[in-house]
This record gives sequence, structure tokens and C-alpha cells, in this order.
Amino acid sequence: MAQDKSNEKSAASMDTELGRLVVEQGLATQAELQECLDIFRTEKERQAGDGGGRTLAEVLVEKGMITEVQVRRVKKTIEASRGQEIPGYQLLAKLGTGAMATVFKARQLSLDRIVAIKVLPRKLSENADYVRMFYKEGKAAAKLNHPNIVQAIDVGEAGGFHYFVMEYVEGHTLWDELRQGLWDVPPAIAEAPDQAGKAEADQVRRQQVKQLFGEAEALDIVIQIARALEHAHSQGLIHRDVKPKNIMIATEGSVRKAKLADMGLARLTADVEAARLEAGRAFGTPYYISPEQIRGDVDVDFRADIYSLGATLYHLMTGRVPFEAETPVGVMQKHLQEPLIPPDHISTNLSAGIGEVVEVMMAKNRNRRYKSTSDLLVDLEAVAQGNAPLQARKQIDGGVLSGLAHAAGSQELVAAGPRLAGNLMLYIILLAAALAISVLLNLVQRFT
Repeated sequence: MAQDKSNEKSAASMDTELGRLVVEQGLATQAELQECLDIFRTEKERQAGDGGGRTLAEVLVEKGMITEVQVRRVKKTIEASRGQEIPGYQLLAKLGTGAMATVFKARQLSLDRIVAIKVLPRKLSENADYVRMFYKEGKAAAKLNHPNIVQAIDVGEAGGFHYFVMEYVEGHTLWDELRQGLWDVPPAIAEAPDQAGKAEADQVRRQQVKQLFGEAEALDIVIQIARALEHAHSQGLIHRDVKPKNIMIATEGSVRKAKLADMGLARLTADVEAARLEAGRAFGTPYYISPEQIRGDVDVDFRADIYSLGATLYHLMTGRVPFEAETPVGVMQKHLQEPLIPPDHISTNLSAGIGEVVEVMMAKNRNRRYKSTSDLLVDLEAVAQGNAPLQARKQIDGGVLSGLAHAAGSQELVAAGPRLAGNLMLYIILLAAALAISVLLNLVQRFT
């Protein structure tokens, strides 16, 4: 008898929460819900003796207010949120679950605004290292205030669960858009059983991904994220995990707004102790990680973020990541050793200027990357306006001259004789003169 009453109470609670979420998520109006509630209660009263009758969910589906799939999603949200009540917030829907946390859409009651809440699973809440990293993410995000960065609001603990409250972005990730290109392959091609058919499907997928982001659209997104990184770097923070999954896209009218999210791996460049503890360990995502992060260098700085943003830009414009291999280790080895195929060699409709920018962003030697995020922004904005990337050309030409000067002083050159050395020095002088003329012409072109 006690068990029956407990089950009835649980079912009633589920119906109450289901009705509330159906309206709050815009699946049905309050009037439509009330119509179904009246039917549900009438049936309940008629069949009170035998304990029968349909559930509210069944009535909603039968009346065509919501689908069975939507019912299952709402119930999952209810079940996931039970036991995770956070004072001052009302959980509305589960947005996603990852290895490290579950993210909910919620309402902040005091300000009556929608927010996102990241909740650490109970099993990870018992791990001091995970808890420390979780709070570190919240504190890192709280240092930043920029329109292209997801804003931190609160961090705390309730009922044994650790949570991080942040700005809710009505949209999706950049990765979702990249992945969408893989979904649109015609079924007749995608389901082809033979090898030739699979090859055709792969080709269609690549073509459709490439069509998602033209140079102008990719630049618009990356410029916004570069501004976010410029702000973070000015505060002494490096993100260390810039990638499409950590870039949110929201549409505000006709404008697409990009926001940098997930500060889980962010670190202060001045945090010597953290750098020492992480020495020798690779933090980042294999497809977008910088060579120095792979090596586990202690003095990783803003140039690692520039590399990862370059890999992201590469992916957007070519429809493929810079390096591919069978395993994550294989991918990282290529970041360290394999020359980069310029993006404009893959997608020939891209400008040479954007190819130069990406090559400097993704230089394996970080000393040959941009000297600052501000310099990078100058070039990105110049290329977006149809001008030459002068900062990139300085880096490229400087690298060439440095390499030639090194060769001129090497033992191999000495062994080749003074005549070769003299010719090489003449070439260096001519190249320097050509560089000066190129810069002068670009400046004249820019201001005329």
C-alpha cells in the first residue's frame, strides 16, 4: 500500500513537471495544456477506483500537442534534474551531456533571465582535481568581459553538486554547422554498399562542407574570436582549446554573433606553478593543438591560441582539418613534423592573402607566428577588406632572410667556396630590396 502511494506521488510529480516544461519550452501554449489537463483529470476521477487512466503525456500526444519523441526528451530533462536543485535557479531543460559535465538551460529567479548551468557529475565531484579544474574554469571566465566571450555569472555547490552558471547563448556551436555538411549527402549515395559509392559519398561530403563557409563568412567568425582572444590575452589568460566545438554561434537579427566558450583549459601565463605541474603533458584537442602544447612545454603562451585559431580557420575554409591520421597520436605527430598544405592550394577559390595568414598562424616554430593577437587582427581585417596581409609578409620574408643568413654562415657554405657565398649574399641583398619595394607599393596602394 505504501509503495502504491509512493508511485502515485512520483507519477503526479512527473505530470506536474511535464506540464510546466512543455509550456516553458514552447511545445504547447498554456491554453492547450489546460485543455489536456481537464481531460486528464476527468479520466482520473472516473477511474479512481481501479487506478487506471492515461497519463498527462499520453493525453498531450493523443491531442497532437507534442510528439512522443518530445515527451521522452522532456522526461529525460526531469529525471536528470532531480536531485540537482540549485538555490535561486529553476532547471528548464538539459542542453547536453559530456564526459566532464551536464549543461542545463535554467531560469535565474532573482533576475528572471535565462542562463546556462554546467553541473559536475557526482562521481567527479568526489575527485579533488576535477573540482579544482571546475572552479578554475569559472574563475578564469569571470576575469573576462567581452561581447565575443560567454559571460560567467556564478559558481558554487549545492546538495553535493558543483555548478557553474554562465550566459545562455541561443544558438549552436560552430562544429554543429561543420557537421551539418555531413548530414546532407543524398541517401542513394550515402548508403552505397560498394567502395566506389563510398568514395563518391566522401567526395560529396567534402564538397558540401566546403560550401558551408566561404572566405568572407569564415573571416567574419574568426575575426570575432580573434577579438575575444585579444581581450583574454590582455588579461594574461590563454584559452588552450580553441576549436569549432568551443565557438558558439547566435543570430541577432541578420548578424551572426560568435562567442568563445569553455574556459576549462584556460591558464594564466604568469601561473608558474600550474605550468610546472603540467610540464610534459599535452593539453588540447589533437586536430587543433599547437606543437608546443603537444610537447608539453612549460612556457606556452598566446601563440598557442593563434595556432589553434588558424587550424579552425583552415577547417572552415577547406572543409577538412589541417592534419589527419588513424589515431590522435598520429595527428599530433603530423602537427610536429609534417608541412602544412596551404588552404588556397586545397580550395583554389581562396585568396593568396588568406593562405599567407593561415601559414603564419600555423607556423610550427612559434617565433615565426604573429608577434601579437593584435597583429593577427590587423591582417585578418585587411584580407577581409581585400588588402594584403602585411604583417604575415613581414614574418614570411623575415623567416626566409633568417634561413638564408643562417645558411650563409654554415660550414656547408664555407666548404662550397667563397664564390657561392658571395652569390648568396648578393641574393640576400636583392631579396631585401625587393621586400622594401613590396612594402612601399602596398602602402601606396592602401592610401590611394
